Amino acid sequence: MFNKIKSFVDSGFFTKFITYLIVLNGITMGLETSKEFMANYEVYAVLFNQIVITIFTIEIILRIYVHRIAFFKDAWSIFDFTIVAISLIPLSSGFEILRILRVLRLFRLITVVPQMRKIVTALISVIPGMLSVIALMSLFFYIFAIMSTQLFSESFPQWFGTLGESFYTLFQIMTLESWSMGIVRPIMEVYPHAWIFFVPFIFIVTFVMINLVVAIIVDAMAILNQDEEKHIIEGLHSNEDHVNDEIKKLREEISELKVLIKATIKS
Repeated sequence: MFNKIKSFVDSGFFTKFITYLIVLNGITMGLETSKEFMANYEVYAVLFNQIVITIFTIEIILRIYVHRIAFFKDAWSIFDFTIVAISLIPLSSGFEILRILRVLRLFRLITVVPQMRKIVTALISVIPGMLSVIALMSLFFYIFAIMSTQLFSESFPQWFGTLGESFYTLFQIMTLESWSMGIVRPIMEVYPHAWIFFVPFIFIVTFVMINLVVAIIVDAMAILNQDEEKHIIEGLHSNEDHVNDEIKKLREEISELKVLIKATIKS
């Protein structure tokens, strides 16, 4: 019985079924935002949601039964368990926010799609390296925010009136969203040399820092691909060694059979 359940849980069919169910559940959640849809099909939407959470609960129970303690040692399994547990909490008074958190179920696609899981693993692995970049970027933001507040707060209080407003405006400039016609050119009408402040900021923060973050992520992906290739090569070598051992044994057995045949013929 255990082996049948294990083979079913680990089968490709079961994984694909859960994947399609997550996608379908995501579509229905999107439809639930339509008042017209809910007015006509609310009963069916609620019923389908109950069926989905029931299937997800059964899936988690089966996985715990199959993998036992190992289930709780795997970070992705704990993530799945947490998402399903949130969905099981009754939507009573004080828990209305959990109705919104149901959409977190869609994150389970990360656990069932290997490529998504690899990307998330890469992002998690680069967090230590990104912290130093984020700290350096924050330092640049802080320095430029103080400077911009002191330089432009009197003439443009809506953008640089306080340190917080300066931070937000500089963040908008970093994203290059309406930075020239919307912010910098109006400022240059009052301060013609303001470009000396904003151009270095954009160059340092947008072009250098952001690309540095991208480079760290790409490097992490390359390392993961190298590790996968290494495991594949090691597996091939292991299989090759196994095949060579089997061939060696067969040759020894053939040699022994030849000796026996010769001894039988002589006798």
